[in-house]
Amino acid sequence: MSKVLAIDTSTSRTSVAIIDGDRVVFSGHRDGATAHGPSLPALVQEALAISEVDEVVVGMGPGPYTGLRVGIAFAQSFALAREIPVRGVCSLDAIAAQVAEKDFIITVDARRKEVYWARYTDGVRVGDPAVNFPADVSGAPLHTDLFPDLQALVKLPGNITEPIYLRRPDAVATADRP
Repeated sequence: MSKVLAIDTSTSRTSVAIIDGDRVVFSGHRDGATAHGPSLPALVQEALAISEVDEVVVGMGPGPYTGLRVGIAFAQSFALAREIPVRGVCSLDAIAAQVAEKDFIITVDARRKEVYWARYTDGVRVGDPAVNFPADVSGAPLHTDLFPDLQALVKLPGNITEPIYLRRPDAVATADRP
């Protein structure tokens, strides 16, 4: 059985856990939408003081560009340096694992008065994640203000290799500016 370092920075919370099978060896988080950069290495350092890991699982979003980049780049670099596998999982799917209803929608803050969201039936995502104004998301009970469950993140199949960006980044290269 492998020990997995789980990382998610797709929301305003930086979350880190070490999961060994069904057992949580370490779990920690820090809140702050702009605190992913300093929070993530500190949390991972705390986690590694308790246990080494054999694999990394990272939430691939959707989420704000900078927050996702921090988590994904850290996870990929960490795994590369240790020569261990890394796999990506949809962060909304790890939130949906906490909901027991048959038909529901998960939303998370996308800033700019929008939400990232996805619809689920029997715990399975129906369609791709999207970004809209909250008033435009309807049709099933909404679940908001939840964060990814890192045990669920580790158990989900991980085959996402690119971040789930649903908007263009705010920063634009000089050559691409009008």
